[in-house]
Amino acid sequence: MTDFSAIHNPVLLEQCVQLVAPALNEPGSIVVDCTLGLAGHACAFLAAAPAARLIGIDRDAEALAMATQRMYEAGFAARFTPVHAAFDELSSVLAQRDIAMVNAVFMDLGLSSLQIDENERGFSYSHDAPLDMRMDTSQSLTAQHVLASYDERDLERIFRAYGEERFSRQIAREIVRRREREPLSKSSQLNALVDAVVPLSHRPAGNPAKRVFQALRIEVNGELDKLASTLPQAALHLAPGGRIVVESYHSLEDKEVKSFMNLGLHADVPAGLPVIPPDAQPFFRPLTRGAIKADDKQIEGNPRSASVRLRGVELTRPLPDRFASRFELMSRGRLDEDGPGSRSRFAQSRFAQSRSMRSNSARTGTRKG
Repeated sequence: MTDFSAIHNPVLLEQCVQLVAPALNEPGSIVVDCTLGLAGHACAFLAAAPAARLIGIDRDAEALAMATQRMYEAGFAARFTPVHAAFDELSSVLAQRDIAMVNAVFMDLGLSSLQIDENERGFSYSHDAPLDMRMDTSQSLTAQHVLASYDERDLERIFRAYGEERFSRQIAREIVRRREREPLSKSSQLNALVDAVVPLSHRPAGNPAKRVFQALRIEVNGELDKLASTLPQAALHLAPGGRIVVESYHSLEDKEVKSFMNLGLHADVPAGLPVIPPDAQPFFRPLTRGAIKADDKQIEGNPRSASVRLRGVELTRPLPDRFASRFELMSRGRLDEDGPGSRSRFAQSRFAQSRSMRSNSARTGTRKG
C-alpha cells in the first residue's frame, strides 16, 4: 500500500471536515470535491459522512489515478466517482450523471504536493526544471510558450494582475529582449532574469521570482477564470442546506471567493430601505467568521499552509430567480461589468489563443485509474 500521508498533508483538514460534513447527514448525500488532488480531504469527508457519496474532479490525470488508488485502499471505492475534468466543467460533470443538486461543494485551490514536488512540471522556482506549469499535461499551452510568444504588453499585464509584481514592466521588457537571443525554457533562466531586474532594496521576503512564477501558473491554467465560473455553478447546483467551502492560497483567489459569497450574504435592496421583502433576504449563511487561517502549529508542521484562507457558506433557501439568472451568466463569463458582483479583470477579454490552447484538454469521462 502507498503511504499517501508521506507525500500529501492536507491543509486545515479538521476545519474543512467540520464545515463540509454537517451537510452530508442524509442517505444519498453528494459532495463534490472539485480539486481532488491526492484525495486527502475527500477521504476525510467520506470517513466523517458514512451516508454520503463523493464525486472527485481533477484535471491532473496522474493525481486522479493516485487518488483512485487511495480511495480503493481506504475502502471508499463504492462511494467514490473519479472524473478527469477541469473544475469549471462542474455543471457538465453533474449533467452527464443525471445529478441536478448536490449537498456540498469543496475546493482546495492550492497546488498539490505532487505537483510542487514533481520537478518535471516546473511549478516551483526552487528547482531547475522545464518551464511547463500545466496542471493538465494534455493541454498545449505551457509557461515556456507564454514567455516565448506573448508580447511585452501582455506579459506586463499578467505579472501585474496575477502576480501583483511591482516591476512587471521591467521584467516583461527584459524577457522580450533576452528571448531574441535565447528562448527561456528552464526555471533557472527565469530565476536569474528576475534576480537581475528586481533591485535588492525593493525585494519581498523570499525568492524575488515567486510572484512571476505565480502569475505564469495562473495564466497557463486559467485559474482565476475557472474559479470565477465555477463558484456560480456550485451555487446553481446546491440544495438548500448545502454548503460551499473553499480554501484559497493567495489574495487574488480569496478576493474572488469573498466577493462571490458576499452576493448572498447581504440583502439585495438599496441602502436604507426600511423593510426588506422576503425575496430580497440573504440566501447564504456564513460558516466562517471572516477567513480561517492556519495557526503557528499548523504552519510549523506544514509551511505551505501559511497563506491559506478558508471560507464557507450555507445555502439557506432556494436561489432567487434573479440570482439564478445572474449566476448562469457568470458561469459562462458573460456577466456585465456594471452589475453586482462584476469584476474588472482583463482576463475576461484577453488571449483567445491561450484559451483555445487550454481548452483542448477538456475531459468529461470517468477514470478508474
